[in-house]
Amino acid sequence: MKKVDVLLGLQWGDEGKGKIVDVVTPKYDIIARFQGGPNAGHTLIFDNQKYVLHTIPSGIFRDNTINVIGNGVVIDPIIIREEIEKLEAVGVDVVSKLLISKKAHLILPTHKILDKYSEEQKGKKKIGSTLKGIGPTYMDKTGRNGLRMGDSLASNFKEKYNQLVEKHQSILGDYDYADLLAEFEPQWFEAMDFLSKFTLIDSEHYINNAMKDGKSVLAEGAQGTMLDIDFGTYPYVTSSNTVTAGTCTGLGVAPNRIGAVIGIFKAYCTRVGSGPFPSELDNDTGENIRKIGHEYGATTGRDRRCGWIDLPALKYAIMINGATELSMMKADVLDSFEEIEVCTHYLIDGEKFDYFPYDIDNLDVQPVYKKIKGWNQDLTGLTDMADAPQAFLDYITYLEQELQTPISIVSVGPDRAQTIIRK
Repeated sequence: MKKVDVLLGLQWGDEGKGKIVDVVTPKYDIIARFQGGPNAGHTLIFDNQKYVLHTIPSGIFRDNTINVIGNGVVIDPIIIREEIEKLEAVGVDVVSKLLISKKAHLILPTHKILDKYSEEQKGKKKIGSTLKGIGPTYMDKTGRNGLRMGDSLASNFKEKYNQLVEKHQSILGDYDYADLLAEFEPQWFEAMDFLSKFTLIDSEHYINNAMKDGKSVLAEGAQGTMLDIDFGTYPYVTSSNTVTAGTCTGLGVAPNRIGAVIGIFKAYCTRVGSGPFPSELDNDTGENIRKIGHEYGATTGRDRRCGWIDLPALKYAIMINGATELSMMKADVLDSFEEIEVCTHYLIDGEKFDYFPYDIDNLDVQPVYKKIKGWNQDLTGLTDMADAPQAFLDYITYLEQELQTPISIVSVGPDRAQTIIRK
């Protein structure tokens, strides 16, 4: 029986997961999303075209690959409909290649209104939500009030919808939301009708039966480890488990059925929204990285905060996920730096930490840096590591030694073709 390989982010999201899923998809029969929702923004570039996926797995562009939206994902019918229509407009046959779990929860218009209301109530203590309704939807899921894709097949679906909306209206009270609901609700039901042409499945049975039949499966994570609801920088986190364990609950895969775990990280570090970021560069260097790397959110368009690579956080993420191999992304963004820096430790109250401590938001954390010679030349045309500058090879070797995990894939540009598989 085959095992499920897992591909996920080791930082605060935006690591480049979509690109690597697309690159490795030809090795797999099934690509399955296991958590998150339209707060994800997986960018793929090939044949001089750019595509951004939010809910649909990143294997959708490859022929002969089935894509599954698992039970751990939350779905906004309006957003996924727009996504599907854009794909169909460029000739992608989505209907034949996309299966949706009956147990995936639905994001209602009132979930998005609740998200907006909640952020406004927090004032300066905003967590930096994408305002896609993700948090309120997961709250209803754990509160046992949620509406699931499978409910759309029931004769009393509208009744269940109305019951949940009434609950949300009681929370919103006097908040002025009537115009938003009037705008979103008709679109929402139209989108649900649109989705009725897709096959809904018992995804846990589908995935496990596929493995029994010798099919290869890749689980695609969204967001990043440092945004995990349990292990991230709480409360500045997402509402799902973004780590390997989320594959088990988000797809119905047993722990002993997990195979390779591919951890994705940038050659530097970024974060969108609020929350601690020890190696952040709130200066010209950080701005330079942002401009060169086009560090703006694929979902929100917001500026990403930029900083040097953070080894304590990376080691922590590798440990939590059991990463067996790594993919280093956006190395080319550092091409023009004569010197780069690596955060090796945190200094907290005079004590050195080489691991990620509890509640770092309330601590005075000073990053300790090691200076490393930059390669200071263009990597974007590199196709073979044998031709790579020595300083770049030294950086990879240094990271492998520190992280105790092999870097199997190196990305030197945004295009699918700008990817080097290392032996």
